Amino acid sequence: MRRDDIQEGFEVFVHDGDVAFGAVREVAPHGRPELVVYVENTGDFTVPFDAIVDVHMGKVIVNSAKLDPRLKQAIGHAHDAEDPNI
Repeated sequence: MRRDDIQEGFEVFVHDGDVAFGAVREVAPHGRPELVVYVENTGDFTVPFDAIVDVHMGKVIVNSAKLDPRLKQAIGHAHDAEDPNI
């Protein structure tokens, strides 16, 4: 994975085929090896490059074992505000 492969707006997933939990807002801010990801219903979090498993077709797949516990908790609630009838 090269950081040039990732663009702002790419959706972010824990597993390919799941529902996205957020989107890339910034790639390598201030030269740091990380992404800034907006998580639905929570806000911005950083994801280290070494947590990225794959990048393809506008998707970033991450390894949840390498994510900050606060981010994992936010991912678990990313879709809480959605109407289940839609």
